[in-house]
Amino acid sequence: MNESTTPKADPFAPKRLARLVAVQALYQASFGQEELSVILRRCLEDVSAGLNDDEGEGEVILEKPDATLLSQVVHGVMDHRETLEEMVAGSLSEKLASGRMETLLKAILLAGAFELHHHPKIATGIIISDYVDVARAFFNAKEPSLVNAVLDRLGKTLRT
Repeated sequence: MNESTTPKADPFAPKRLARLVAVQALYQASFGQEELSVILRRCLEDVSAGLNDDEGEGEVILEKPDATLLSQVVHGVMDHRETLEEMVAGSLSEKLASGRMETLLKAILLAGAFELHHHPKIATGIIISDYVDVARAFFNAKEPSLVNAVLDRLGKTLRT
């Protein structure tokens, strides 16, 4: 294999994977059956993840997640949950804001909202794009578009 066909490592893969794993950890934590530290430890030890669509196609990330970002997002969402829920609810239609949202979708939106609010040095577009990809890994209908719309609204509100 020559140099031009050798796959190059994605320097952003650990951060992208951290976002995916953070959503998984938040989802697991929502059931309240395990301590957050146990969930995070397992997430860092047992990583085999990919961003796949419903046909199993898509990107498989062979890196380890960025442990710092993973921890910041999970702890940040847990510590600021009420504020983040208010921010997300303010960007949703009344029908969705009334608490009828799927737990996994809510975890994606809360994680994205946390990063938009607490990580101003990370470009808005990167955060939104990565969480839309996370939504695509779990949903194949309208949810990725909803994640894009809500996080775009929040980004404009928080970063102007």
